[in-house]
Amino acid sequence: QVQLVESGGGLVQAGGSLRLSCVVSGRTFSSGAMGWFRRAPGEDRDIVAAITGWPYSSTYYADSVKGRFTISRDNARNTVYLQMNSLKPEDTAVYYCAARSSAAVTTVVNEYVYWGQGTQVTVSA
Repeated sequence: QVQLVESGGGLVQAGGSLRLSCVVSGRTFSSGAMGWFRRAPGEDRDIVAAITGWPYSSTYYADSVKGRFTISRDNARNTVYLQMNSLKPEDTAVYYCAARSSAAVTTVVNEYVYWGQGTQVTVSA
């Protein structure tokens, strides 16, 4: 059974940093693309960042987080990270990790097959 478990969320002041982690178990990790999404209260789940699977090496970022967030993966640890710097109150949301079998990045929610339960990030003004 495939499991994605996020951690690292919490409460932080504006301008602060957090690093989210997502550990994947139960499937081959390195070949599939991974994504981070977020859902703010009353809004849809939106892409934040994504990273291709092996052997490719490229990333995607939503315009709202470019220059502030960095996605990375450690295939030896079956883990994907989201480093979030210069956090803003509008970054407040539940953050979800997602995985797909294809190595290609996509921003489409429904093209990710596996999802974590989410971790809350709250940024105070």
